[in-house]
Amino acid sequence: MKKVNPMLIIILALGVFGIITTEMGIIGVLPQITQKFNITTSQAGSLVSIFALVVAISGPFLTLLTSGINRKVILLTAVFFFVISNIFYAYTTNFNVMLAFRILPAIFHPVFFSVALVTAANLVPSEKSGQAVTKVFAGITVGFAFGIPLTSFLAERFSLEAAFLFGAIVNTIAFAGILLWLPSMPIKKRMSYGMQLAILRKPELWLNIAAVMFILAAMFAVYSYFAEYLGQVTHMKGSWVSMMLMAFGVIMILGNFLFGIFLQRNLKKTVILFPLLYMVVYVFAYYWGSYFIPMIVIIFIWGIVHSGGLIVSQTWLTTESKEAPEFGNSLFVSFSNLGITLGSSIGGWTISQLGLHQLIWSGFAFALLAFLMIMIKIKWFSSRGEAVNAA
Repeated sequence: MKKVNPMLIIILALGVFGIITTEMGIIGVLPQITQKFNITTSQAGSLVSIFALVVAISGPFLTLLTSGINRKVILLTAVFFFVISNIFYAYTTNFNVMLAFRILPAIFHPVFFSVALVTAANLVPSEKSGQAVTKVFAGITVGFAFGIPLTSFLAERFSLEAAFLFGAIVNTIAFAGILLWLPSMPIKKRMSYGMQLAILRKPELWLNIAAVMFILAAMFAVYSYFAEYLGQVTHMKGSWVSMMLMAFGVIMILGNFLFGIFLQRNLKKTVILFPLLYMVVYVFAYYWGSYFIPMIVIIFIWGIVHSGGLIVSQTWLTTESKEAPEFGNSLFVSFSNLGITLGSSIGGWTISQLGLHQLIWSGFAFALLAFLMIMIKIKWFSSRGEAVNAA
């Protein structure tokens, strides 16, 4: 595969974009969903948490089970289910049906993500593999930058049906691109289950996993209800909420770049500082969130910090899973989504018990737990020459 269509990397990134838009686009349309199905905000939030929970449970197991299957078949199957699910979101009038079709694509989410990254690396010469993986991974950030706010915008200006059909169209384009341009990629040398599972014996890996889970919980305990918070606490209208979602996502692109530089310069300090920065942002969002202009400023800072959570978490976890990179990627996807499930669930509970404004403190608490896990890992293993000292 020396000569590769350059569009293939873009198509893989588009597939990641479509998956993130499907998974997280729900966040931007929670107000419309609560109205359409006449349910509470916390009930609507279960669309976020159930997706993430299924990803967390199925990820490592399905990645292992499919490790011997042609990579093209895996990618096509995953994207196909995302297309079908978006169509059901658009036209169902039953909330339980929508909930059921959040489960189906969630099963294939971690497999697509893990395989797409490895496929991108294998499609190009080894010296360019890092660039290819970075481009595919950028689909996540662009999904936050444009997928979520566009979904919100389409729902606000047109309808929920239009918002979800946008997700179906994006995934259909990715499906067609993979079908037409990606060559068949049968597995020539399969890594045994035992070799892949061996990394789970490392206690330092589990401390990293705990930190990743709490980081994502800290992020999504509040971000899952971003639109609701801006609407009810900051009193922004729907068009302003869409604009803020867009601004939040666009600034994430800058944040992703900045945190990438920080990680290259000093991995340990960047990982330590990340949850502390998030706690500071949440304090500001709590005390200034009801003020329109200050909240706009906070959103820009929040977006920069938020973007760092993805790259910081993945870098932190994969420092302990280099022996089995595809399985390690699946662990990152699964446990980060478990964190999303935990965060969005506790966030919903906080809203129902204490009110929307107090939601901030659930995110703050998870950020504190993440900081503690990171410090325990560093203190216990710093003297053993672990990867954390390689920065």
